[in-house]
Amino acid sequence: MEGSCEEHGPFLIPKIQEDEKMFVMPAIDMVATGKNIAKLREAAGLTVKDLQDIFGFATPQAIYKWQHGAAMPTIDNLVVLAAVLAVTMDEIIVIDADLRVRMSG
Repeated sequence: MEGSCEEHGPFLIPKIQEDEKMFVMPAIDMVATGKNIAKLREAAGLTVKDLQDIFGFATPQAIYKWQHGAAMPTIDNLVVLAAVLAVTMDEIIVIDADLRVRMSG
């Protein structure tokens, strides 16, 4: 990136030019969402094997990836997961509302 940078702890953050704006954009916190999936699964009295069987997965790896924040369920799997856990999709997903994004223009 061209331009100068400011130090923020161990990070160098590019300085914002006058024609650029910062705004806050919500983003999914994958790790917190994964922990939430595990918590909701346990509260529903389900095991990883139970979810594996419900989704028809040959192995439990996808569910473990969800729970560790390494991957997110697809939208169709999220719909099923919400129904199985008796919660809304919004109750599964954890949003990090403080992701700052630079926009030009």
